[in-house]
Amino acid sequence: MKNDDKQSVTPRLRFPEFREAWEQIPLKDFADAVSDRVGTMPCTPYTVTSGIGLVSQSEKFGRTIAGNSLKNYIRLQKNDFAYNKSATKAFPEGYIARYLDDAKAAVPNSIFTCFRVDDRKIDPPYLDFLFASNLHGRWLRKFLTIGARAHGSLNVSDDDLMALPVPMPSGSASFQEQQKIADCLTSLDELIAAQGRKVEALKAHKKGLMQQLFPREGETLPRLRFPEFQDAPEWETKRIDDRGDVLAGKALAVNSPGPLRPYLRTKNVLDGVIDLSDVLTMPMTDAEFSRFEILDGDVLLNEGQSLELVGRTSIYRGQFGRRCAMQNQLLRFRASPSTCPEFAAQAFRKCQKDGTFASIATQTTSVAHLGSSRFSALALSWPASLDEQQRIANCLSTLDARIATESKKLAALQTHKRGLMQQLFPSPEGVA
Repeated sequence: MKNDDKQSVTPRLRFPEFREAWEQIPLKDFADAVSDRVGTMPCTPYTVTSGIGLVSQSEKFGRTIAGNSLKNYIRLQKNDFAYNKSATKAFPEGYIARYLDDAKAAVPNSIFTCFRVDDRKIDPPYLDFLFASNLHGRWLRKFLTIGARAHGSLNVSDDDLMALPVPMPSGSASFQEQQKIADCLTSLDELIAAQGRKVEALKAHKKGLMQQLFPREGETLPRLRFPEFQDAPEWETKRIDDRGDVLAGKALAVNSPGPLRPYLRTKNVLDGVIDLSDVLTMPMTDAEFSRFEILDGDVLLNEGQSLELVGRTSIYRGQFGRRCAMQNQLLRFRASPSTCPEFAAQAFRKCQKDGTFASIATQTTSVAHLGSSRFSALALSWPASLDEQQRIANCLSTLDARIATESKKLAALQTHKRGLMQQLFPSPEGVA
């Protein structure tokens, strides 16, 4: 199609008061490229992080990397847009973001094409939501001829970008419909943000509660104890292998004897969650399968992971529905009769989050290894009473359940927004 053609295109969902057809208008009809350089003006250097937006260099990198080249950066004003021409796996066509702050910002002129819209013709939040939708990448791929340059930067000229056709309502009520769409999605964003804050507050509450319910390092009494255990003895400090049996899983061997057996690995054991969406198999003999089988109540930990995730823990509750084993990426803790497995799982999750496991792990390249011997020898304080262990575990498990419920609500809102955006904006596949 010619870039200046105005073709009719209509989304699947519209507000009832708007009936005018939609059209495609080249970006250049309501926007101009921005090329103003910083020079000697004070500006804060930013970068566009694909999938997130404009982020200051100091926030992203921990320092300013502009150096002497800042004078050649492009100056931005509020509601300006910046197109990052760096290709990533998730955004091979690059990423467009809107600058929202009032303070002066600047982005590198080498990989960014910036433009400023006429807000009498188009509503900047509307355009921002269009570019932020999962449709925006498809529009870029469909209407821009993209060639690769060195260092992952895309060969997209300013003229290429400014010729991009933008779908929008036509007629006298065009601006009002744009605003209605943007207001609807903004309201949904506010709901998502509020729900996100609720989830984070619950997680922070649990973190603080765990710090109170477990003794500090070198102590044998927690700062917070349930009333019925106020006069109970101090907690006991013992090695983990005094609390139960520890075993590393079976090493992967595709040519081993025996039938194929299902097994769990690091990918399946998340923080407090067993994910069974991708369970693999490997050959094992009957003896091996019995040795490395996981049972209801076993606590599983990531043996090999990144340093911040090593020891990630979840309790197995027979979710797989049939017999299953584990690979040597995992450690299995099987509680003794005097040990509550749910308490053990919570204690190990605390050790992962507060860095206890990271402190005893060894690291090779980017992978840290907890090690069955180091994990077994780790001494932790536990209540002597099984009842107190269970009481603490029940309290924290109830909070986990609430966090899971609120997290599902957050995910549902995010899914609803993605579906709504697919309907409020036209699909590029239906446009010639």
